Amino acid sequence: MTRPCPGPLPVTSKPGWKAPPGSTDCHMHIFGPYHRYPLSPGRGYTPPEASIGMYLDMLNTIGFSRTVIVQPSIYGTDNAVTLDAVEAMGLDRARAVVVVDESFDLPALKAMSPRGACGVRFNAVSGNGTPLEQLEALGETLAKLGWHLQLYAHDKELVALESVLARLPIPVVVDHMGGVKASEGGVDNPGFKAMLRLLEKGAWAKLCGYRSSAGAPYRDVQDMARAMLAAAPDRCVWGTDWPHPSMWPPLQVPDDGVLLDALGEWAPGEAQRQAVLVDNPARLYGFGPPIRPE
Repeated sequence: MTRPCPGPLPVTSKPGWKAPPGSTDCHMHIFGPYHRYPLSPGRGYTPPEASIGMYLDMLNTIGFSRTVIVQPSIYGTDNAVTLDAVEAMGLDRARAVVVVDESFDLPALKAMSPRGACGVRFNAVSGNGTPLEQLEALGETLAKLGWHLQLYAHDKELVALESVLARLPIPVVVDHMGGVKASEGGVDNPGFKAMLRLLEKGAWAKLCGYRSSAGAPYRDVQDMARAMLAAAPDRCVWGTDWPHPSMWPPLQVPDDGVLLDALGEWAPGEAQRQAVLVDNPARLYGFGPPIRPE
């Protein structure tokens, strides 16, 4: 038995500010339908179904038009649900980050490029995916495709891997604010400091409100977010993590409108918001020219 977890909130609140045209949610998942996409027996949790239609309702509410679908650990290396979701949404508005193992050779990876795949995720927290031991070897392969590598790791793992990540020949995207929560030392956490050093050397990172320990409105994460933006204003992106898996009580499932309001406090300037939500994602994920406000 794997642990069941709650689904997303049925209603998303409207944010207090308007996102710029072309804004991109750089981290979300699709779950199901399970009769078509059965769950992996090696998964660590069991979420309720979270459909494309449900997601697009949320995306429209917060005023975004683009998205990056990240392969979730509940599907292991079977990327069908993720790639099919990109196809359903269209390459003009969606990209995929997939999960692979040593059985995927260069032709197998290359075949996923036309379907929107542009990166591979290593998930050392939830497991059921690409082993960390394959980081360097896979990095060489991804360089031939022009893909990036996305890493979700615990803070101690990030410290241990810092030198390896710094020498990879591809863009490295650090997930979920370095895997550090505000209650775990925040900006003083060694893993967070390692991520900042990587950012200063050219890495990318994902901002997200739910690394909070206090909950909404996530103000305890503000110092961490602003430190990331200061270190790499042109290589920070933002994601909801919809439908917010692994949010077991007493944790509250986030309201994505409130998450976006938190980003508005971290990045109050229009130029900052344009970079994080539009320009940076367009460069990293290969979207068309950013849509500028008239």
